[in-house]
Amino acid sequence: MSHSAVIPAAGESGKFEFLERGEHHVANGTLLGFWLYLMSDCLVFAALFATYGVLSQNFAGGPTGADLFDLPLVAINTSFLLFSSITYGFAMLQMQQNKLNGTIIWLAITGVFGAAFLGLELYEFYHLLHQGAGPQRSAFLSSFFTLVGTHGLHVSFGIIWLVTLLVQLKKHGLTTANRRRLFCLSMFWHFLDVVWIGVFTIVYLMGSMS
Repeated sequence: MSHSAVIPAAGESGKFEFLERGEHHVANGTLLGFWLYLMSDCLVFAALFATYGVLSQNFAGGPTGADLFDLPLVAINTSFLLFSSITYGFAMLQMQQNKLNGTIIWLAITGVFGAAFLGLELYEFYHLLHQGAGPQRSAFLSSFFTLVGTHGLHVSFGIIWLVTLLVQLKKHGLTTANRRRLFCLSMFWHFLDVVWIGVFTIVYLMGSMS
């Protein structure tokens, strides 16, 4: 014989909400955990930026950033990621208005921009490797590939997460759980935009003047 227990939990309003045993915890716990994850990711990227700052002038007689970087291409790639942040904002507005189809459409557009960004980044890596400027060529290139590649891996994970959410939205609609997931992915996506602005400024713009 099964028993249904009721568990008190503090809700967003400060009052106690009651959850049946077996249900997920309240949104505050999820959001707090995700904020802690983002803070840990900040530490990871801070360490990578610091490493790049130390090694960025160690060319070992090889090419410098000014020799390798194609700023117009990187600027186009940057615009892809920035536009994806804007379109994600439109998706969140549609979600707040309970418009499922609008949310899905803007999320799909966000995914296209993210995929375009990733495609150009992979093309850049391929071009550098074709020129013999791989990560083993110098400490500068090792730190460059590690920093930019780590950001690219995060974008890849974000796209996979976005596609998964699209499937969940089509199947279940704008449920409370899906809204919470959309909000978490929104924080993650905008975080990657902020990190990329740092990469574009410190790595590409300053590197092109080295």
